[in-house]
Amino acid sequence: MTNTDQHKRTAPAASPFQLVKLLSWSFFVLIVGFNLMLSIFLADYARHTLMKKQEEFALLLAENLNHQIFQRFTLPTLIGFGRIELRQKAQFERLDKTVRSTIHSFHVIEVRIYDFEQTVAYSTNAALVGLEGLAGHTVKAAMDTGQHSFEVINFNPTYRAFLRPELEKGSAVMRTVYTLRAERRLDTPERTGPIIGVLEFTQDITDVYSTVINFQRIIILSSLLSSLGLFFMLLLMIRRADRLAAQRTREKEMLERDLHQSEKMASMGRMVSGIAHEIRNPLGIIRSSAELLLGKSRREDPKSSHTRILQAIFDESKRLSRTVNEFLDYARPKAPRLEPVDVTQVLDQMAVFLESKLQQQEVELAREYAPGAMIMADRDLIYRAFYNLVANALEALNGPGKIRISVNVAAGQVVVNIEDSGTGFAPETLEKLRDPFFTTKDSGTGLGLTIVDTILGGHGAQMHLGNKPEGGARVEITFPAAKAG
Repeated sequence: MTNTDQHKRTAPAASPFQLVKLLSWSFFVLIVGFNLMLSIFLADYARHTLMKKQEEFALLLAENLNHQIFQRFTLPTLIGFGRIELRQKAQFERLDKTVRSTIHSFHVIEVRIYDFEQTVAYSTNAALVGLEGLAGHTVKAAMDTGQHSFEVINFNPTYRAFLRPELEKGSAVMRTVYTLRAERRLDTPERTGPIIGVLEFTQDITDVYSTVINFQRIIILSSLLSSLGLFFMLLLMIRRADRLAAQRTREKEMLERDLHQSEKMASMGRMVSGIAHEIRNPLGIIRSSAELLLGKSRREDPKSSHTRILQAIFDESKRLSRTVNEFLDYARPKAPRLEPVDVTQVLDQMAVFLESKLQQQEVELAREYAPGAMIMADRDLIYRAFYNLVANALEALNGPGKIRISVNVAAGQVVVNIEDSGTGFAPETLEKLRDPFFTTKDSGTGLGLTIVDTILGGHGAQMHLGNKPEGGARVEITFPAAKAG
């Protein structure tokens, strides 16, 4: 399989998720934009509502001031003095006392009363009394129309107030302009009296403004956090789906490779099986004839050239017979006949058979068995698998050494480890050792480990090939343990 083919196969699976990632960022921008717009709308609505409440409160204060001034100053002064002249100290002090007692604890900064010439007739700041030109257009409009008005003055821009943790007193002020009127009796048809002046007062509304700013902070930060939360949840879902898609793509590619390999091996197996059948019968005749002639030649002249030639023919026919059998076993694997089997008994049987070869090669065989190593298996097939693995270890040692076989039982599994003290597997060949016809030896078919892997796969077992940290090969086989009863 070429890289181009692989890219073509993975690209269709990957591109939808690339599109989804792009859409997720677009969705994040939309969420943030929508939430910011909503938070700004809610914050502005909250500000408008609080300011409306503050205006209503200021209007009540203005009406109360108008009433207190008329009842406690205007009427008594007209009765007592006949006319109002604030230049007289007694009248000014009486009005000042009335105003200050009324505005006490209402965060009023300053109170002014303008006469019809728009001159400051009274102010809580005595230095302003008698000054002209301080009345704004709102005072003139109140004189002309009789309508009151409100104006909020911020001494800090909104963005700066938003960034400050706490606002200083006097940072936000509300100016109220209200027409002073004479009060009429309740039984008269017209309830409001004539205009006698214009009342202007300023209030410190920093606390209210701070409440508005804090509420705006909460709304905007909540919207941002909720947007980030939604985005990260979406991102996690996309990444999880991406990982699953990548995993499924890899699994699909692996299955396709396995299918392709299986098809290739099946056709090769059919071909090998046909050739092996054609060779097997004449090979059997050659082997039996060579064995018969070799026995006769040994009796007549054991050291003759004919005996050596016949011995070579017999040995090669045996080797070729084993090769043909391996081809047939690979091409037509036997289905295992499962029965309860004690793995340790099979290993001991195999050790007895190899005892003479182990002694001849001066190889120590160490065995460590855990009790209860029962599996469901075909005794003959797993015997052959263990035999091939230990025989490979002997060939790898190629002289004196040590082979260790251990059996462990845990978590419903039986684990068999076969280790040797040789040079171990070459790292570059580990992935290819199970491939059919792959071998690192000068002779051999390269089907040994393939047949072992096929036998173990038929038993639901897994084989792992690796090396020990201190050197030497390790083969780990994991069987599912037989169920009790």
